[in-house]
Amino acid sequence: MRKVILYIAASLDGYIAKPDGDTTWLHDERYAIAGEDYGYSALLAAIDTTLMGHSTYKVILGFDMPFPYPDKTNYVFSRSQLPDTEHVKFVQENPADFVKQLKQQAGQDIWLIGGGQLNTLLLNAGLIDEIVLTYVPIILGNGISLFAQGTQEKHLQVSQSKSFANGFVQLTLAK
Repeated sequence: MRKVILYIAASLDGYIAKPDGDTTWLHDERYAIAGEDYGYSALLAAIDTTLMGHSTYKVILGFDMPFPYPDKTNYVFSRSQLPDTEHVKFVQENPADFVKQLKQQAGQDIWLIGGGQLNTLLLNAGLIDEIVLTYVPIILGNGISLFAQGTQEKHLQVSQSKSFANGFVQLTLAK
């Protein structure tokens, strides 16, 4: 069975973006380490599918670059009926039901990109198999939470922890 992996970064106070969706703080030059990608390349090699909420998709479209995952099957969950694009299939059905079916299909692992609402729905449904969470040494004060209100208590096992010279701490957690 395919795994759903939430690979994501958060501020020390648990935010994945500023209130307006801005994530530029993740790319601050003071955090750069030459040659270090925090497991991103390995993740991309292990997956063939991405999942994201509509707000996260809009943030990605706002990056000054071509769509970053053209070689993957990309599902965007939206409450609105939207036409599919060259790189994205829009899904209006219940995310938990959709992902349960998706996990049963043949293929590589699935990257849950976010955001907080989708993270919460899939966590509460028991569909996230692994979380790779990188804490960035910044306090934002407010923003979009890693998990939305209504998240159920979950006990996880830390399978790996890594610290980096720039202060990042990365935890790999499983059910």
